[in-house]
Amino acid sequence: MNKHYNIIVIGAGHAGCEAATAASRMGCSVLLLTMYLDSIALMPCNPSIGGPAKGHIVREIDALGGVMAEATDASTRHIRWLNTSKGAAVRTLRAQCDPRKYSDFYRKTLLTTDNLTLFQAEVTDLCVENETIKGVKIKTGHVFEADCVILATGTYLASEIFIGLTHHKSGPLGLVAATPFARSLKEHGLATGRLRTDTTPRLLESSINWDILDKQKSLDEPQAFSHFKRNVVKKTYNEMVCGITRTNEATHEVIHSYFNQSPLYTETLLSKGPRYCPSIDDKILRFPEKPSHPIFLEPISGSSGEVYMQNFSTSMCMEAQWESVRTIKGCEAAKIVRPGYAIEYEYIFPTQLFSNFETRTIKNLFTAGQINGTSGYEEAGGQGLLAGINAALRVKGQESFVLGRHESYIAILIDDLVTKGTNEPYRMLTSRAEYRLLLRHDNATERLSDKGHDIGLLSEEKYEEVLRFREEEKKCRSLLAETKIIMNEENNAHLAEIGSSPLEESVLAESLLRRPEISWNFVKDIAGKTLCDIDDEVGQKVETELKYEGYISRQKNQVKKFERMEKLKIPRTIDYEKIVGLSDEGRTKMKQTNPESLGQASRIPGVPPSDIQLLWIAIEKSHSQETRDK
Repeated sequence: MNKHYNIIVIGAGHAGCEAATAASRMGCSVLLLTMYLDSIALMPCNPSIGGPAKGHIVREIDALGGVMAEATDASTRHIRWLNTSKGAAVRTLRAQCDPRKYSDFYRKTLLTTDNLTLFQAEVTDLCVENETIKGVKIKTGHVFEADCVILATGTYLASEIFIGLTHHKSGPLGLVAATPFARSLKEHGLATGRLRTDTTPRLLESSINWDILDKQKSLDEPQAFSHFKRNVVKKTYNEMVCGITRTNEATHEVIHSYFNQSPLYTETLLSKGPRYCPSIDDKILRFPEKPSHPIFLEPISGSSGEVYMQNFSTSMCMEAQWESVRTIKGCEAAKIVRPGYAIEYEYIFPTQLFSNFETRTIKNLFTAGQINGTSGYEEAGGQGLLAGINAALRVKGQESFVLGRHESYIAILIDDLVTKGTNEPYRMLTSRAEYRLLLRHDNATERLSDKGHDIGLLSEEKYEEVLRFREEEKKCRSLLAETKIIMNEENNAHLAEIGSSPLEESVLAESLLRRPEISWNFVKDIAGKTLCDIDDEVGQKVETELKYEGYISRQKNQVKKFERMEKLKIPRTIDYEKIVGLSDEGRTKMKQTNPESLGQASRIPGVPPSDIQLLWIAIEKSHSQETRDK
């Protein structure tokens, strides 16, 4: 207990697990503290991973050397591609996982990672000296010392559960709330607010009439989230089928009748919930013109007998939940085994952070996950990975690892948080990405694996696989540029079957693949044996880049202009009061935010372009003065 650790991570949720494994794999001694060892990588809401933008983040975690993709593949029960008709930029996977297998994978990873120690304890206070973190104190009064500390406390800080007009102190799924520690953060000068999220009732699987429901099956072809197939074999999944149903007028009438017992509408619960995932009672009030809303009944695991009611989160009273659930097709005799609830918790305002997740007021203290105001397992995992990396680099005395908005969704998330802040649970969306054609699901390793390898996180074995993939991609491009598709009756008949115009002369396979309606598999089939040895994942990536070549080139040119502003760092010594001509609003917001670069300053809400021009001039003058002084 007297050992001094390089890094202490508080919380073993998705952020904490990624932070701890990243830092320890980079050679640091890490202590991971959690209030309950059995809740490692807990999935208290829907046990699914992926979806638009979220799936992209999982691939980025994987490309850098994180764990989440492999944990997902080890626990997947049902998997689908989403947004297949909306273009390559937003196409991604979503998997339904067995939460116990998911948690077990993370637990095994933590227990078998060198330099990593697990310990069950409730942290009650930070130990800070001269505005620098020195360690943490636990409930028994013992102190653990460390060079850096990462807070990954999730939704446990002073958390309360709301069901109808009743509420009580509790963490997710009835676990202990971290109330003393929430007080400690305030005492050490961190400004906090309160947010909430809602969960759905869990139904007994055997009480649902599955026979009358529409079904959503898993993909027929094998799939995996992780790029590294040596560790995870692609599989098909047929053990689980989701049921599709809808609310109806009777459902809405029941919920309406219980509004006088709703914590939302009696203002018992005033904190903001997730805008993009409102509760069912909130939907009914906000969208009265909609006669029904879709509900997906998703079995949680093969052993628990529980079913998650996707799109039916609620904080309504128990009577409202029982009665409304039984108005839904297939659920007429359904039994609730866990009621839905709202959980309200404290978070720190993320504008108090640098881009490396270090707090501005306490040196060597980092934060990650829902404590920063985000929602979602994937967003938490991405933050945890970057916080772990940066804490490890701080211990080693190296420069911080900060990605640009053009390089990853994780970077967009971080930049949005530290620049704009949030007063509602932040959810990553593809629409937040300016350069989303460059940030696809299929090119995450191309974007990030070199970086993961350079910082010592991505293993040599995995990096060799990245290099092999690149060689195969080069081979694929070369073959497509050399292979001719012959103009003959047979090939034209195949083209006619898919509604594509016939060939008037023989063409290169590369040229044919550029047609919007032509897929990689089609070209592979009619090219004969030439392309048969190329992996489909490689071929599909090349197909995307050929089809969108012009758009991709245009976005890369935009990035070059963007990078010039990002590279222009703002001196820490700059005095905004002395910049003549700044607007009052711009001066105030830049002093509050303390942007790290001109690009970041340009994204602060309310700062006009004229202020950015004046700031640019001031930065150049400051750099010139520094050069003269030297």
